[in-house]
Parts: sequence; C-alpha cells; structure tokens
Amino acid sequence: MPVPTQSNSIFSQLEAFGHKKVVFCSDPETGLKAIIAIHDTTLGPALGGTRMWAYKTEEDALYDVLRLSKSMTYKSAIAGLNLGGGKAVIIGDAHKDKSEALLRKFGRFIKNLNGEFITAEDVGTNPRDMEFIRMETQYVMGVPESIGGSGDPSPITALGVLMGIKASVKEYYGSDSLTGKSVIVQGTGRVGENLVKLLREENAKVYASDINDDAVQNIAKKYGAQAISNNSIFDIDADIYAPCALGATINSQTIKKLKCNIIAGSANNQLEDEQVHGRMLLEKGVLFAPDYVINAGGIINCYSELMGFSKKRTMQLTENIYEATRNVLKLSKAENISTTEAANKIAEKRISDIRKVKSTY
Repeated sequence: MPVPTQSNSIFSQLEAFGHKKVVFCSDPETGLKAIIAIHDTTLGPALGGTRMWAYKTEEDALYDVLRLSKSMTYKSAIAGLNLGGGKAVIIGDAHKDKSEALLRKFGRFIKNLNGEFITAEDVGTNPRDMEFIRMETQYVMGVPESIGGSGDPSPITALGVLMGIKASVKEYYGSDSLTGKSVIVQGTGRVGENLVKLLREENAKVYASDINDDAVQNIAKKYGAQAISNNSIFDIDADIYAPCALGATINSQTIKKLKCNIIAGSANNQLEDEQVHGRMLLEKGVLFAPDYVINAGGIINCYSELMGFSKKRTMQLTENIYEATRNVLKLSKAENISTTEAANKIAEKRISDIRKVKSTY
C-alpha cells in the first residue's frame, strides 16, 4: 500500500493515510501515553496489536501507528478475513514503564470505542498484558489459553511465513520442496525461532542471526542451524532471505549486496520504500513475498479466537497463505508489476467490492 512521507501536520497525515479515526489516550496517574489508530472498518471491526516502544518523539509514534494500522487493513483483506485495520502504540519502555494500572487504564480507552477496535499483543506486549487489558474490556484477543484465549500467536505466524516461503520457492524453482535450500533467518525472537524449527523440519539449511549472540547460539545448537553475524547477512550466497526482526532491511544499499533469489520473512515493512525498492527487486529478478501477506498468521490466530474457531480451522486459514502468496506472485508476473503492487491491488479490490455491497444496504 502506498505510504506517504512523514509530515509534521497531524491532519495531513490522517488525510494521506485515509484513516477513519485516531484516538489519543493520556492518563498522568499511570503515565499512560497511547495512540489508537482505526484505519478502515469496511470488512469488519479494526483488529490490531498494541505495541509498546520508547519512541524518540510523539511524532514518530503517530507515524508508526498510522503506517502499521493501514498495513493491518490490507493484511486482513488479502487473508480473506472479515476484519478492518487498526493498531495501537503505547509510548514507553516496556521493561521499565509497563504496569498493571497502565494497561488497565489503556483497556478503558479501548472499551470506550465500543468494539470498533480490538487489540492483541505486539512488540513490547505479551499474553499476560492482554489479560490485564481484558480485565477492563472484552475487546482484546491473544489472552492466555488458561483463560480461554488463543495464547502466543508466534507458532501460527511462523507457519504462515513457512507457507509463504514454500509458495515463493514453488514459483521460482518449480517445486515447493525446501530440501537442500538455504535460508538466512534474521531475528530469532519468538517467530524467528519457530521458523528456524519449521525450516529444519523441512530439511532446509538455515543460517540464523540475531543481535543477541547468546540466544542465536542456543537456537542454532537446538535446531542444527548455523549461527552467523548480523554483519555477514548480505555476504552469504543463500537461496532465501527471511527478515524476522525490524523493518526496512531492504533498501538501496542492501539490494545491491543481495545474493539471494527470494525474500520472505515475518518482519513488518521490510522495504524501506515500498514503491522504489519493490521495483528494484523486480528488476533485479529477486522474488519478494510481501510481508503483510505471509505474516498474517498472527491476525488469523486472533480472528479465530474472536470467532470461536477450532485449532484445526485456524491451521486451515493459515495454510491458505500459500495460495494467497501464489496469487500475488502470479499477478506480479502477468502484469510486470512489483509483488507489493500486486498484493495491494488484490487487497484494495476486495475492500472496494465489499464497500459497494454495503452501500446497497
């Protein structure tokens, strides 16, 4: 989806991103400073995680929540879910500033939106935090399984990424077998570790990298992967690069260094500039599986919890990421457009079609 340049004007940013509603939440007693962004609710209520991050400025926090909430609209649309797009950010250090009182006060703000926004965990939050929010509002997913929730979505997210990788390998090599294929997994957090496990079960050779040296060494030993330095990622001649940490690792400088044939990972906003770098990858012949297409397992997990689906149904919906990725890659090839453009066209068409249906009610 097109991402406008960051602007100092709040209203110009809202207009550029096309948001329906943005709520600023402040509570001096608990130290809460949060922003809830509701981008679009054509397909259903806006569902998106709550991220807690020590942003340098409030402007950075606003830009992040606007960008991420729009991504959620497209993610739900292309995954075939009846959900809109939203996101929330809490400004603060998750290790120092988080408290039960702060999270419960945040839950009160969500409650006041009357179901228009439903949240879940994200960077800096976890199922226990969602449990605190649940004490104040029903509009939260991803609570611990012990109290009837779906728990940690990381295994499902990793499975979806695996489906995206296999679909990309099928498009590029003609077979979706990963036996003998080499994959660089950058970032071995909860999703990254699960992905390493799944890739090794598929007999892929895995290079694992993370800013935490001890963690990556342990994961490499546990799953039979090879630990590498972050600095050497773009020096390795591998078949697939799977970014599973922070975004914007694909930029003008790294594209020149890339030695892989496929990019497919769980990190959000992997392209520093969606249009420019999506096109550069197309011209270089590198197949890029758009992140919001293949990392949709997390929101599928939350959607299943919301709808009361069984684990079997959750797995089926996640495995559908394979076909969703194939459709994007086929459209990209047929129209000679970047895979991000192709994914956006598919998502926007579904939203537009349903909007037309609703206009006749």
